[in-house]
Amino acid sequence: MNHRKIRLIQTSQNTGDRLTEQAPLYFQKDEKGVENQLLQVYDDLTYQKIVGFGGAITEASAVTAAKLGEANQKKIIDAYFDADNGIGYTLCRTHINSCDFSLGNYAYVEEEDPSLSSFDISRDKETLIPYIQQAAATAGEDFLLYASPWSPPAWMKTNGEMNNGGKLKPEYREAWAQYYVKFIQAYEAEGLPVWGLTVQNEAKAVQIWDSCIYSAEEERDFVRDYLGPALEAADLSRIRLMIWDHNKERVYDRAKTAFLDEVAAKYIWGIGFHWYSGDHFEALSAVHDRFPDKQLVFTEGCHEGGVQLGSWKSGERYAHDIIGNLNNWMSGWTDWNIVLDEQGGPNHVGNFCDAPIIADTQTDSLTYQSSYYYIGHFSKYIRPGAVRIGYSKYTDKLEITAFKNTDGTAVIVVLNRTDEELPYIVSNNDELAEAVIPAHSIQTLLFPCS
Repeated sequence: MNHRKIRLIQTSQNTGDRLTEQAPLYFQKDEKGVENQLLQVYDDLTYQKIVGFGGAITEASAVTAAKLGEANQKKIIDAYFDADNGIGYTLCRTHINSCDFSLGNYAYVEEEDPSLSSFDISRDKETLIPYIQQAAATAGEDFLLYASPWSPPAWMKTNGEMNNGGKLKPEYREAWAQYYVKFIQAYEAEGLPVWGLTVQNEAKAVQIWDSCIYSAEEERDFVRDYLGPALEAADLSRIRLMIWDHNKERVYDRAKTAFLDEVAAKYIWGIGFHWYSGDHFEALSAVHDRFPDKQLVFTEGCHEGGVQLGSWKSGERYAHDIIGNLNNWMSGWTDWNIVLDEQGGPNHVGNFCDAPIIADTQTDSLTYQSSYYYIGHFSKYIRPGAVRIGYSKYTDKLEITAFKNTDGTAVIVVLNRTDEELPYIVSNNDELAEAVIPAHSIQTLLFPCS
């Protein structure tokens, strides 16, 4: 009799395991009706479909990579976007105009020009677009690019600058809507199809860097009356439009304001969210339960406070958040910068952060952080088109999510953030396999659904 084989991939703090394949496990018939230490997997119970996992390519990431030798420039892209030799990213976020992870403020139309006749993306062509093109070529046909503005040009805003919040002047709403259209057309002319847009990065935050404030009503009305119609008129209704693009604690309120307006809602594909205000996983389920046809996409998260080389907590933070989001209907996930320099920049206001790969531009070397490996336990194995499946677990000490890929393979991710080794027994369709997960470890289990 052939027993179903379980592939087991592990990353563990106290060993050398980094996305390392272990000896396989094998299912056995559950002859005794085992009740304890079970991790039950219900592959006939299905939830949301996965769009993909990915990260952001910013000017900071592209400029950092450009300071390295060609070998390491390619290594970074392969490490993320190669499905076989890397962790299989297929989603990519970038910025419209500058963001804090740019070398300075810039816009595609610098001087007052409501006709946008001077629209010019030549700055992006220097390092940003070529690096995104490399990612697209490496990821192949599954590659999806979306873009977010941090601020309109200074002349369109009430405070006359790109930084420090401010709002879009009412008289420029139409021109700003056309600006997104111009961006899409310009990027597509460079061979980069645009899959989606968010209306505004962090629509509630007055930041010392590029920022712009919208109330829930202002964002709804801008989409309904300007941006949605502008995309439609330009034959760009295929663009997946996402609102909010900010922290989870207000995701339900923002969704309600936009999605209860029938006209606005018809233009909006989903809602983007970040992690900087805490877990709030239940808020995601609240959005799904009220608006089941709208998608939930994690659009940004990073470990703040500069580079923390060797931190294990950053990997565990990523995995905890990804699992909580996935189990509450998230369908797409995008990290922040794919690579930063030894300072955690460049960043034009000193808002340095960590990244899963840190490049030392002085020595032309790369450091892979724990977060890189922890993210890979999801992105490499839960592929686009996978559907979440049901599970139950015997203890809260384990954090778990479960998926079924389009090829029929079940993918179970098990996270142990405790200081103790924990046993568990995988159970699927009256078959069992015993396993153990070390302290501060993550495992991905892969097996054919019976």
